[in-house]
Amino acid sequence: MLTAPQLRGILPATPTPVNADDTINVPASKALFSWLLQQGIDGLVPLGGTGEYGALARSERIRFAGLAAEAMAGKVPVIAGVLDTGFHDALQAGREFGAAGVDGLLVLTPYYTNPTQAGIRDYFLRYADASPVPILIYEIPYRTRIAIQPEILHELSRHERIIGMKACNTDMYHFLQTVAGVGPDFTVLSGEDSLFPLHVAAGAKGGIVVTANLLPRAWRKIFDLAAAGRTQDALALHRQFIPMMNMAFAETNPGPMKAVMDLVGVDAPRLLAPLVPPAPALAARLREEVKRLLPQFEGQPSALAS
Repeated sequence: MLTAPQLRGILPATPTPVNADDTINVPASKALFSWLLQQGIDGLVPLGGTGEYGALARSERIRFAGLAAEAMAGKVPVIAGVLDTGFHDALQAGREFGAAGVDGLLVLTPYYTNPTQAGIRDYFLRYADASPVPILIYEIPYRTRIAIQPEILHELSRHERIIGMKACNTDMYHFLQTVAGVGPDFTVLSGEDSLFPLHVAAGAKGGIVVTANLLPRAWRKIFDLAAAGRTQDALALHRQFIPMMNMAFAETNPGPMKAVMDLVGVDAPRLLAPLVPPAPALAARLREEVKRLLPQFEGQPSALAS
């Protein structure tokens, strides 16, 4: 059973390689998993927003969860995203992913209904009671339009099957208050590439990082520096990636990143509706930046384009 202390380091939020008919591109998926394992990741988070959860057919979500679990083979934990709007659909998805072999679930704050804080608390408590595997709370208020108060997060953290959270609230004081009220059996993970070293310095035990799909070892180095208290060194290294991050998120994720994943051997740029390919000029600039960074931090991948 997955525990909070196992949630540490760099856990890439993976894109979902797809074919022209919107089904899973199995060879590209296996290439992605192989690349990330070779680079020493600490966990894998498929089927979140980066994985285009809402656009995938339910059967394909289950299939991708199973492929991820099979590829990781217990080497690192697999935590599947659950982004459904309603409790029963979310719970059914969690049960299906659990049966497919994942170790944990990343459960999104319920949205659209605009719940109260009491409603959010009850939702997660009910979910944790019924879930087949431990869960992490996924708080991302700039997508859901609702934040979870630190006091509610503190209460939820005491449930034995709620073992952590992905923190995407860009309010640093909210982050500081959250970390201040949780114990060692609850792991806060940064969910923001842009704030990652600050989150680690403030108490995060790692991060669910989008651009770690491209530069996993580089992100691990930032983590190691920040976790060792070398915050200025971590920030200096992180600063080198600001242009890359700006381009990767200039259009809706994972569009720009998918356009350049062939640089690490994952040739599957297709997106699912309503996303469309990024502007060619943006993709070209991001490609040049990633080509510049890859040899410095990841070695010279065999797929590195000329």
